[in-house]
Amino acid sequence: MSWLVAILGLALLVLIHEAGHFFTARALGMRPRRFYIGFPPAVAKVNRGGIEYGIGAIPLGGYVKIPGMHRPAPSDVDAHFGRAVHEAPELTGSVERMKRRLERGEFTEGVELAALEASVKGVELSPAARRSAERGLNELQDALGGDAYWRAGTWRRIAVIFAGPGTNLVFAVALLAIVFAFGVRVATLNVNEVQAGSPADLAGLRAGDRIVGVDGQHVDEFNEVYEAVQASEGTPVTLAVDRDGRRETIHVTPTHYLGQNWAVGFRPAARWERYSPGEAIALAFGRTWEVTKAIGNGFARLVTPEGREDISSPVGITRVSSQAVDVDFRVYLQLLAFISLSLALLNLLPLLPLDGGHIAFSIVEGLRGRAVGREVYERVSVIGIALVLMLFFIGLSNDLGGRGPG
Repeated sequence: MSWLVAILGLALLVLIHEAGHFFTARALGMRPRRFYIGFPPAVAKVNRGGIEYGIGAIPLGGYVKIPGMHRPAPSDVDAHFGRAVHEAPELTGSVERMKRRLERGEFTEGVELAALEASVKGVELSPAARRSAERGLNELQDALGGDAYWRAGTWRRIAVIFAGPGTNLVFAVALLAIVFAFGVRVATLNVNEVQAGSPADLAGLRAGDRIVGVDGQHVDEFNEVYEAVQASEGTPVTLAVDRDGRRETIHVTPTHYLGQNWAVGFRPAARWERYSPGEAIALAFGRTWEVTKAIGNGFARLVTPEGREDISSPVGITRVSSQAVDVDFRVYLQLLAFISLSLALLNLLPLLPLDGGHIAFSIVEGLRGRAVGREVYERVSVIGIALVLMLFFIGLSNDLGGRGPG
């Protein structure tokens, strides 16, 4: 059951991301043609109000098809109808007239598109050539329509694209605020459990001890102990502990315990704390900013072997999410909020086909005063797709190899 909850949680994050694009596009006059969770081929689909809603067989995300993402060009006509023209040369006239219309900058449907559609219907084509031609007709109709994305002003295009990650950001803050209002587990300075064979165990730390100082400095919160251990980077740390009213000094050397952050191998006792709505919202914003900075540092460390070991794929994320479900629903909701935040920040990277890449190109086009050719988009997208796939396979390798989250 915990695996099912974890998978549904990830599907929810994709759903709200795509819903952000979908509803913003509709509000700004760009009626989407498709709304999918996952990528085609479709496992299930239904058409409502001229919009196709579906579930794709490839569970790597989702998408909303917004009409006319690119200004149509004669090369688009060649790409879609080249095979059909080869099989049915009588289509040449209609295809060439459509290309000339686009070359003249006449970006309306006109009689040429209607004539091309009629010509395609009247010739014999192989299934592959017909699918390509029909796809070309649909693309031309969308791109030449009045609600085409490329026709919109720069701010409208940016708003539609930013709405996806923006919705994930809002969801993360709202979910964290709800969790803080319900109550969260806060680690204390009391030692609840010492893991056998860990550096803490070998140094003599015991369950029931209370940490009162680190490296000669008094501490009031567990976070101070955690930060001191991380800052040590493996050098010895001196812990001052209260043991049954007596003060003891323990020298312990942190290690990458279980392949994760620096640790000494003990579990602190925890207490539950609830916050007022105002406090919960303030804490949610603060925690979101802290995690955002941490994720930013993580992106910067991707060029290092240690940074690459922190990458996880949907497999690892699902596994960790299912473990969080087993611990407590509030722990799971916190994790879901952080995954939503990570999804937003990843999508804002200035790489095509990610949302950040589309935003960057919209800004460039706004400054240039004219559209960037589709062929440029496609070349840059190849680089972006390659990088995203590389990150996915590194994460998958980490997860299957036992490293990274989980």
